[in-house]
Amino acid sequence: MRINNIMRMALLAVALASAGPAAANPSMLFDLNSGRVLQHQDAFKRWYPASLTKLMTAYVAFRAIEAGEVQLDSPIRISRKAASQIPAKIGFKPGSVVTLDNALKMMLVRSTNDIAMAIGENIGGSQELFAQRMNREAARLGMTDTHYSNPNGLFSPDQFTTARDQALLVMAMRRDYPQYSGYYSIEGLRVGKRALNNFNLLIGRYEGADGMKTGFVCESGFNLIGSATRNGRTLVAIVLGSKNAHSRAEAAAAMLDEGFANPQAGAQIVAALPFYGDASREPVNQRPIICPTPVKGAKQEQPSEQAQEQANSRFKKKLDRPAKLVEVGLGGATGPVPLARRGQEDEDVADVPLPSWRPDIPAPAGYSVAVQGDSGASGEPSK
Repeated sequence: MRINNIMRMALLAVALASAGPAAANPSMLFDLNSGRVLQHQDAFKRWYPASLTKLMTAYVAFRAIEAGEVQLDSPIRISRKAASQIPAKIGFKPGSVVTLDNALKMMLVRSTNDIAMAIGENIGGSQELFAQRMNREAARLGMTDTHYSNPNGLFSPDQFTTARDQALLVMAMRRDYPQYSGYYSIEGLRVGKRALNNFNLLIGRYEGADGMKTGFVCESGFNLIGSATRNGRTLVAIVLGSKNAHSRAEAAAAMLDEGFANPQAGAQIVAALPFYGDASREPVNQRPIICPTPVKGAKQEQPSEQAQEQANSRFKKKLDRPAKLVEVGLGGATGPVPLARRGQEDEDVADVPLPSWRPDIPAPAGYSVAVQGDSGASGEPSK
């Protein structure tokens, strides 16, 4: 038994060491029900959240539903500003309307930046007003080292978080709104003829995996909050700053494996974990490592959430069976207009032109506005 524990710890150390370029990237493993921390590393180091931001966007939406401001069948209208967000995105045209229910599925499963912005604008009235709501919720939940400036997680220097704060948010989401937990474990979506798999490689591949969210921008590296439930026990692994989609999944799985193998571990709880680390806590910018400037004449690499198959990884791009897809699309919005949009249903939130591809990354072959939802840059260089 002692030898097995030593081997598990050795495998965990290898997985975490390969998870990212920083000497010590933030990570945390905790029990969802008790809040007990099983392990943590640099839990208070400030980090760019990338699309982990969308968890707070969803939480604010859940709060708005509870307050009667909006319903799941309410219309979420795509403004020009929302449609102009860079991938990952669905690519619906300005003026298109989806239900809040479908919008949440597209945002949480496929990490769509255009849909996240649309949710923020429709529920908050504008990006800025919605960000204020996000920050009020963060403060209420005790997320003392988190600040939001947009609803989708695209890079902003004043948008940051910590592993510990994300743990507080996850506990609040699963505790306060368990009725929406099914969103986090959807294996994929069908949008018209497109089949779009969940960016979270744990879903459908790791035993008991049931959430929650991925994130990537060059400045953050590859982030993942992965949860799994076995025998009534739910553990959550938070991994920030991994090198790619596979390594973040491997690191999260190794942490979960260790947690399930040691059910008695953990004495401290997330909310009471004492602060440690650098008091200045400037976010670590991973762009020079994840998206380095290419040597003159060389092709710019395009890191992406769209994981490529790797023979040496148990988390391949494709499942070993057809993914269970949930149908989403336009229309069906028969509910009341969100409170913040009533009286301005025919107005556009922002009149900005649709953009070309990101200036720092060459556009992929065949790129056009019409196919942004299918582009290989799925996101998070872009997300």
